[in-house]
Amino acid sequence: MEFKQIVAIVRNAVLEKVEQRLKEIGIKGITVSPVKGYGEYANFYKGDWMVNRSKIEIFTEQKRVDEIARAVLETAHVGAAGDGILAVMPVEKLYRIRTMDEIGAQDD
Repeated sequence: MEFKQIVAIVRNAVLEKVEQRLKEIGIKGITVSPVKGYGEYANFYKGDWMVNRSKIEIFTEQKRVDEIARAVLETAHVGAAGDGILAVMPVEKLYRIRTMDEIGAQDD
């Protein structure tokens, strides 16, 4: 089984809506972290230009990537600079620490 990691940086104001939408489409686990940085949008009124955002990380099967990405993009979209970014990355291996088993290995 092939896994991917989806990482999205979104506005804090839309985080709860994105979390709810992911629950609605059956996503069973996500990680959310507070982050700060700047990219397309920088807060030029602050000395360090940094803005506060939320980072969402999801590990998923390849077949669900488009559905999840679409849900995040549609829910987080405001239409202005600073909406955020979403990346999809390959996952070489995924393990469940509790059982020490590789996830998906039995399906290969």
